[in-house]
Amino acid sequence: MFYQKEELANGVRILTQRVSHVRSVALGIWVDVGSRDESDSTAGISHYIEHMLFKGTMNRTAKQIAEELDAVGGQLNAFTTKEYTCYYAKVLDEHFDLAVNILTDMLFNSKIDEQDVEREKNVILEEIKMYEDAPDELVHDMFAKTIWSGHPLGRPIIGTTETVSSFTYKDLRSYMAQNYIANRMVISVAGNIEHQQVVDKLKPIFEKMPGNEFKRQLVKPTHSSELNCRNKETEQVHMVIGTPGLRLEDDDVYIVQVINTVLGGGLSSRLFQEIREQRGLVYSVYSYHSSYYDTGIFGVYAGLSKQNVGQVMELIFKEIKDIKNKGISGEELQRAKDQLKGNLLLSLESVNTHMSRLGKSELYLKKVYKPEEIVERLNKITIEDIHRMASSLFQPEKFSMAAIGPWQDCGELKAELEKLRD
Repeated sequence: MFYQKEELANGVRILTQRVSHVRSVALGIWVDVGSRDESDSTAGISHYIEHMLFKGTMNRTAKQIAEELDAVGGQLNAFTTKEYTCYYAKVLDEHFDLAVNILTDMLFNSKIDEQDVEREKNVILEEIKMYEDAPDELVHDMFAKTIWSGHPLGRPIIGTTETVSSFTYKDLRSYMAQNYIANRMVISVAGNIEHQQVVDKLKPIFEKMPGNEFKRQLVKPTHSSELNCRNKETEQVHMVIGTPGLRLEDDDVYIVQVINTVLGGGLSSRLFQEIREQRGLVYSVYSYHSSYYDTGIFGVYAGLSKQNVGQVMELIFKEIKDIKNKGISGEELQRAKDQLKGNLLLSLESVNTHMSRLGKSELYLKKVYKPEEIVERLNKITIEDIHRMASSLFQPEKFSMAAIGPWQDCGELKAELEKLRD
């Protein structure tokens, strides 16, 4: 059996996948809450809670949490996204019980007291400053804010200086009590372990959670075609040009991934070869497609000297229009399929990847596709599919742009964008 699933009476879902040829086990606890669920005044609170769960419990200090897994060579970490939060550990199979004990202690017994919350506030404010000093990362948040203006998906996951500074330990406890509930919880386990062993260990712990009814009220963002230009004394200009994409559950999402691979998804992609290798205009250029519950985002990033901005924008739009109007070759299609299949199958050599696929797929799709099913879907994509999808995806009037650089004003950049949209 590819994977097994058990849903507890209160709605907690436990998914496992046996990987018998390894000695490790990866355990993830996924909470179906992220920055999208926050209001303007609580922006960043999901990320703040993630930090606080590592700051000590009723049974362990923060140091003990770190030391206990370090002592057995294990790994412990977490991350917050726009739509979910994940806490995970990877250990040798013989230490699975320890990983469960530590993660569930963090989840159910974290102190989140006033002193620790105030101390961690400074850490997160420094993290925001660090992010402000990384324009190659910051520009992606600017782009999301531009294309989804006024929507929670357009806000940074980390929050703002103003919101983070305002949080109290009571705010965090209240938000966690409202959102860390049974039917927003998925547990995924992959590695050298049996399904029943996992259920026997986890069920007595998680079946005690209250089974509150919850259904996320999704408000799909409306799209804005704008330019967001920020003046910053940087050596390079960092820019993202893009358009709305597809939700994760869309049947055409793999077609978009093929288009992305051909356009800017690797060293052999059109953008990399034309703009970096042939012309030497950039150090970094790539495209990406990210999917969410009800929408997606397709972007092209480039980091370059200010004097090359107009030329690089023109080349990016040229390649996009070529794919839209002329399609791609059979050779490009096959190479992109093989690249995607290779990336997928090679990633499955990691139990962390198996664990992540289980958790994320259950959250978004309520099922997990076998790798063979994904390969089959990729194999069925035709040149006609690419042309149909590119015609729908690449509509010039829908393109937005975000850029960070040493601008006097953004008028010239705006004029260039308007010209290329035509």
